[in-house]
Amino acid sequence: MNRKEAEVQLKKIFGFNHFHDEQWTTIKHVLHGDRVLLIERTGFGKSLCYQFPAAVLPGITIIFSPLIALMRDQVQKLNSLGIVARCLNSEQNSLENSKILKDAKDGKIKILYIAPERMDNAVWMKTVKQLNLSMVVVDEAHCISVWGHDFRPAFRRIIELVKTLPAGIPVLATTATATKTVEEDIIQQMGGNAKSIRGKLMRDNLQLQVIQVGCQDDKLIWLAQHLEKLEGSGIIYTGTRKDVTRYTNWLKQNDIPCAGYHAGLSPAERVKIEKGLMNNDWKCVISTNALGMGIDKPDIRFIIHTQIPQSPIHYYQEIGRAGRDGDTGRVILLYHPTDVKLPQMFINFSKPAVTSYMKVIQLLQEKRYTEQELCKKTNIFEAAMRSIKADLIEQGLIVEKQIGQKKYLHFVAGAPIMDFRMIDKLREIRMAELDEMVAYAETRESRMKFLCRYLGDEEDNLFKNCDNSGIKPLTLKPDTRLETILRKFYGDVQEEEMVETAIAKIH
Repeated sequence: MNRKEAEVQLKKIFGFNHFHDEQWTTIKHVLHGDRVLLIERTGFGKSLCYQFPAAVLPGITIIFSPLIALMRDQVQKLNSLGIVARCLNSEQNSLENSKILKDAKDGKIKILYIAPERMDNAVWMKTVKQLNLSMVVVDEAHCISVWGHDFRPAFRRIIELVKTLPAGIPVLATTATATKTVEEDIIQQMGGNAKSIRGKLMRDNLQLQVIQVGCQDDKLIWLAQHLEKLEGSGIIYTGTRKDVTRYTNWLKQNDIPCAGYHAGLSPAERVKIEKGLMNNDWKCVISTNALGMGIDKPDIRFIIHTQIPQSPIHYYQEIGRAGRDGDTGRVILLYHPTDVKLPQMFINFSKPAVTSYMKVIQLLQEKRYTEQELCKKTNIFEAAMRSIKADLIEQGLIVEKQIGQKKYLHFVAGAPIMDFRMIDKLREIRMAELDEMVAYAETRESRMKFLCRYLGDEEDNLFKNCDNSGIKPLTLKPDTRLETILRKFYGDVQEEEMVETAIAKIH
C-alpha cells in the first residue's frame, strides 16, 4: 500500500485527509513488518500510527498500555468508527475479561488493549498463543527501560512475548519522552534491529513560566489571584493526596469551581471526574500525577504545578497535555526551593537502602510471603516494597506465584548474590535528574530550549515562549484580604481535623 492508497483508506475509516510525514514514515515501516520505536511529542498523533495499520491488517492487534483512562477513551472512539476494540484491565470483573478473551480467540475483535500487568495471568498467556496476531504495540515504551523515568517490571514481560513472535509481525513502541540512553535501551530490548524515529519536541504554542514564591502559602494566594483570569479550564498538579484536598478546599472557599482527583478514589469516582474534565464542568481539576496520562482532551488551556516534579522528563510529559489543539497553553510552575524534599523522599522510596533489600531476602529465604505480609514484617512502606520486589524479580532472586486467591513471593534456590551497584547507580541518576529540574526552575535561558536539549532534541531554534524570553509572568501581589481568608481557612481546617480525630477515638 503506497501513501496515496493509504490516505484513501484513512479518509474512509478515520475521516482525516492526510498523514503527517513522520506518521506515514512510521506506518510504512509497520506495514512492511518492521520493528519501530517512535519518539514524538504529546499531541502529535502517535495513536494513529498503530490504529491505522491495525484497521487495515488482517488479524488482531494487541496494544499494551498502562493507562486505563486511555484504554477506555480509545476503545470508545474506535467502536464509534466501526472498528471493534476492547480492553482487558483490573477495573473489569473476571467474567467480562473472560468474554473478551474468547471473542479475541474467535476473531471478533480487531484491536485489544491490555494492561502489561496481565502478562502474569495464566489464562492470558495461554490465549495469546491462539490469537491471529497482526501487530504488537507497546505504548508508553519508556516504561520498558530501567533507565526510564517510569520503569515498570511488567513491561519486561512484553519483551519476552516480542522475542517469540515470528518474523514479519510488526512491533511498534511509542513514547513522548526518551533520553538517548533510554532510546538505545529500548531498541536493544526490541531485538537491536528496530528503527528509531525521533520527532521534534519543541512546542511553541506553550507559554512557560516559573513563579518563585517566598513560602508555601503564597501558592494558594497566587491561585486565588490569577486562576479565574486564565482562559478556559486546566489541571493543577500537587505532590500528595493531602495537598489535593487542601488545594481543592481552598479554591472552593474562593468560589472557584474545581474537583479533586487521586488514585485513592474509586474507579467510578475517577471516571466521573475524568468526564467532568472533558466536559469543562470545572475551572480546574486538582490532582496528583494520577491524572492526565491517556486523557485525550485537546483544549486543556493551562497546566499548573504546585510541586516540582522529579525530573524534566516528568515535567515535559505532564505539561504536554496543554494546548494539544495547537492554541495557546499556559504552563506555570509555582516554585519554592524547599519543594525538593518531597521528590527526594519519592526517590528514596523508589530505590530503598540496601538494608531494606536484605531484610526482604532473609525473610523469603525462610518461607514465602505476600507483598502485604512483607510490609508488616519489615515496616517498609508499600511503595518501597513494590520497588524492592521489582528489583529482586529483575535480578532473578525471587519469583511471584499465584496460589489460590493470593500472590506469594518465593526465593529462588541457588539465586545469584544481589548486585546493588545498579540500585545505587539508579538512585544517583534520579537525584541528578531532580537537580536538573531545579536547574530548569532557576534557569535564565529559554525554558523550552532547556527541556528539548535535556530530552535529546538539539534543534537550534529561537524560542520566544517563556518568561525568560519576553512573556510577562503572572506575579504574586500583596493581598491582605486573601491573607485574612487564608488564616480563617487554616482555622477551619484545624477544627475539622480535631473533630475527625475525636470521632475516630469514639469509634
